[in-house]
Amino acid sequence: MTDAAPRSRGHLNPGDPRAVFDRFTLPASLDELVRHVWVVRWDVPEGGEAVDQRVLTYPAFNAVVEGAPGGPAPAAGLFPPTGRVGVRRLKGRGWAVGVLLRPSAGRILLEGRGVPPRAVPAEGIPLDDAPVERIADAMSHTSREPLAAALTDWLLPYAERVGERDRLVDEACRLAEVEASIDRASELAARLGVAPRTLERTVREYLGLSPKWLIECRRLRAAAVTLYQAPAADLSALAVQLGYADYAHFSRRYRAVLGETPNATRRAGRESGQP
Repeated sequence: MTDAAPRSRGHLNPGDPRAVFDRFTLPASLDELVRHVWVVRWDVPEGGEAVDQRVLTYPAFNAVVEGAPGGPAPAAGLFPPTGRVGVRRLKGRGWAVGVLLRPSAGRILLEGRGVPPRAVPAEGIPLDDAPVERIADAMSHTSREPLAAALTDWLLPYAERVGERDRLVDEACRLAEVEASIDRASELAARLGVAPRTLERTVREYLGLSPKWLIECRRLRAAAVTLYQAPAADLSALAVQLGYADYAHFSRRYRAVLGETPNATRRAGRESGQP
């Protein structure tokens, strides 16, 4: 485990004192399965205003264990990629531990059953062997070490199942996210040395998404973060900067991919007190 927190492009909220985030990586032996671990603890006084956490998901699955002091037993679930802005309303006291998995990890945890349309509870899938009670106990410690150890012991056997086809999907997602020069699915396929149809079929099988969506998500995620954290940003200039012909085209694609308009994201940023 490293001490430096990995950078996240998923959480749009810059932070709220009532909801504290932490992120860290697990040992290198899990690199092919896990991107990073995220942890959130919240304490919203009874009767106080709830905290809305806005998240734009990566093209990957999240394994999540959630609990609350004195509440019901912690629960685990596997959340598929959606590509849309999700809003989770936090009330009372609680915590959640999420493992941001590599794109191919869903196939491994679901044993090739396909991409579900919504979150899958732990029962009946390999996630049901998650050490939920051990994770809950680790959340009572201030150190990351007990939590990291519990997650490592649980996930290491799955990491050993990663194969070459899994690595192709993971590399496709990595390149689409970090290479701004890649504008088309055909260019992505060429970088990977596979036929465009092969890339299309494989990415859809693993994620239920298209290679074109992966590329567009990179641009629109950057737009979403900008509009939330800097609501005064000029929309037309941002559209041109991201490579769209005009604001109308940008707005249509933003709503189609993220599920809300650019103005809705900007309004949420203003309401949160962003400059």
